Amino acid sequence: MKAIAHTQACPITADNALIELTIDKPQPAAHDLLVRVHGISLNPVDVKVRENMAPEGAHRILGYDAAGIVEAVGSEVTHFKPGDEVFYAGEFMRPGSNAEYQLVDERLTGRKPSSLGFADAAAVPLTAITAWEILFDAFKLNEGDGMGEALLVIGGAGGVGSILIQLAKKLTNLTVIATASRPDTIEWVKKMGADHVVNHRNPLNEELKALEIQPRYVAALTGTDQHWDAIIELIKPRGHIAMTDDPQDLNINAIKLKALTLTWEFMFARSIFQTEDMDVQHTLLNRVSELLDNNSLITTANHHGGEMNVKNLLAAHEFQESGRAIGKSVLDGFK
Repeated sequence: MKAIAHTQACPITADNALIELTIDKPQPAAHDLLVRVHGISLNPVDVKVRENMAPEGAHRILGYDAAGIVEAVGSEVTHFKPGDEVFYAGEFMRPGSNAEYQLVDERLTGRKPSSLGFADAAAVPLTAITAWEILFDAFKLNEGDGMGEALLVIGGAGGVGSILIQLAKKLTNLTVIATASRPDTIEWVKKMGADHVVNHRNPLNEELKALEIQPRYVAALTGTDQHWDAIIELIKPRGHIAMTDDPQDLNINAIKLKALTLTWEFMFARSIFQTEDMDVQHTLLNRVSELLDNNSLITTANHHGGEMNVKNLLAAHEFQESGRAIGKSVLDGFK
């Protein structure tokens, strides 16, 4: 089968930053599905791994979102059968979705929304799992909770921010404030359903004072180092911060006075450590699929890069790194 991989930690401008390979088709075991990949999407983790993590072997196949058709199943599979259309975010430690075929654990896989094509469906899983875990695992909200409280989403036009805004508006009663700074990103977060938009190029504590809203919840999806002091000032006492980026120098003692809770969200934790509750990702992806099919949510795909090949995947990585990406960038599978 064909696949695209990286062979060294390198910038996207390096020679052979991504290369095409021909390798054997994998065979499913136990809970595995063998999926023919028909659509993928890019995430910041693709860029971070390519730039910073040399493969342990000769190469590493990237890709952490996909949609496709089940071709074969392992001996312990109960959720799916050959011919089923699925979508998923895969596992951090296994070969990724930039390939014709991929193995994925059924417990991390959901039914593909029937209303979406494969590429549009592939835009959703990783970010939806992350957003769901922020709302319902980290913040410990139940559906319908949040009346009289507010959520600040820092980086509202990114992949996670785009679906987090939607989930919070559809499944909770939180007031949602999103950050955006350009006319196109402001328009996008409003389309996602944000009640208010503030500019993250300004001090966020001042932006929130102007709104006269003090959020109890903050999703710090980008620029946490830059906004840390402002977050501590603007959040309610006994509030909760969930972050997904990689801040280098946080003054953790600053959260003590307000008795704040800080959670680091990483949606691959369940699969890396094979937790007993891995199947919750299967359940939540099926719920997200239903919400997409009944038009409660919309896909966050916003840039289509064509079919899977080295040239188009390189361009997608470059666009992901450019700072201009809104929502998710997607590609079709190999032709």
